[in-house]
Amino acid sequence: MASEIVIAQTTIDDEEKAKNLARGAVENRLAACAHIDPAFTAVYRWKNAIETAQEWRISYKTTTARLPELQAWVSKEHSYEVPEWITLPVTGGSEAYLAWVAEESTPETAG
Repeated sequence: MASEIVIAQTTIDDEEKAKNLARGAVENRLAACAHIDPAFTAVYRWKNAIETAQEWRISYKTTTARLPELQAWVSKEHSYEVPEWITLPVTGGSEAYLAWVAEESTPETAG
């Protein structure tokens, strides 16, 4: 089960935008949950200049099957020209939690 679960991360420069990216992904069942880290300082090179910004990191818990749709959705909804998109494999964890992530990341079927 662990190999089916991934953590996908992005960052954004506004707390409300972070909440919208988190909530939208969960509402659309692209992720079981999303955690928003407190604001932090990011220092990076962009267009030949060193930039400093305040950002919030959003960590999505989802399945490898839902990852492409989550990535496409985040890319469409994100305000950055080149948003961070990093995925981390989950190599272990509580089987009950991992099963919950898989269940909650599965699209509902019309029934």
